[in-house]
Amino acid sequence: MLSNDLGETAETSGRAPLIITEDIDLLDDLLRLCAAAGARPEVHHGVPGRRGGWEKAPLVLVGDDAVPRLRGAARRGGVVLVGRDQDDPGVWRRGVEIGADHVLVLPDGEQWLVDRIADVAEGVGRPAVTVGVIGGRGGAGASTLACALAVTAARAGRRTMLVDADPLGGGLDVLLGGESAEGLRWPDLAASRGRVGGGALEESLPELHSLRLLSWDRGDTVVVAPEAMRAVLAAARRRGGAVVVDLPRRVDEGVAEALAQIDLGLLLVPAELRAVAAAGKVASAAGMVLRDLRIVVRPPASGRPPGSLAPDEVARLLGLPLAGELPQDPGLTSAQQAGAPPGRDHKGPLARFCTALWDRLPDAGGAR
Repeated sequence: MLSNDLGETAETSGRAPLIITEDIDLLDDLLRLCAAAGARPEVHHGVPGRRGGWEKAPLVLVGDDAVPRLRGAARRGGVVLVGRDQDDPGVWRRGVEIGADHVLVLPDGEQWLVDRIADVAEGVGRPAVTVGVIGGRGGAGASTLACALAVTAARAGRRTMLVDADPLGGGLDVLLGGESAEGLRWPDLAASRGRVGGGALEESLPELHSLRLLSWDRGDTVVVAPEAMRAVLAAARRRGGAVVVDLPRRVDEGVAEALAQIDLGLLLVPAELRAVAAAGKVASAAGMVLRDLRIVVRPPASGRPPGSLAPDEVARLLGLPLAGELPQDPGLTSAQQAGAPPGRDHKGPLARFCTALWDRLPDAGGAR
């Protein structure tokens, strides 16, 4: 499973599952799985006598031996019947008898059960709206756009996490002016396995401009295992609100895991032919995994010189929908030199573009 520094307990969150069994061996298994999920359960031999003990438990794990003692109990959701005999077909009938939502037999169902218990312990609700930003070519400004999207989401009151998935990008903490901020970086999480506690992850990361940031340090580049990328992003999404991921142009196994969890991908493409040609290759690779990829066109710095392309033409050439045209922000360079992050000026063109984009996304209103 996962190291204790990123685990969470239901004891601290007030969401304890209920176990009903007298089978000592089964109880040992269920307690072990609860510990792996970061939950401390309440254990009874039958329906709890105290008022609300049965009705209000977020999850009830019923041992196969306890079915006779549940007869007459009020039907409710969130009941899982757990057995240990792989060859007993009657376990399904007993599951129907008590109105169980799920029936499983250990050890085959262990991972599913650990995930379910952990969901209860964390109080999982609607997952975060997750936006990934990819540069169509080098120097397109994807990191700047990713930071601005995260800053504007946080300013609007959304719980926001910014994830730097590009190990060669120099670190988004530098772009946000927080390279010395305390907290974990990718090298601390690169070998994570199993399930990462969402709340513990959030608390362990640097907080900059009202958002949480997972970035790189200044040390040697480390390889983030695909399992680690999957676990960390899943934990970030479970916290709700908004997650913004700055993605590299090269798609490897770890990046593919990130793309699989992204709701909307934004491919930032300068409005010129060579950039479109390069972006086509990026779109082809990312589009094999990403469900929704759209174009953001970055116009030339001054007007539309000969050879530049209109936004609609860029989208047509790439065969992807147009999300918008990124406006020129004359004050962006001077603001960054002064230590202000992209999107900090809520009246600036870049911030207004990002705010309008968030407003158009469904379910993007998750508050803190």
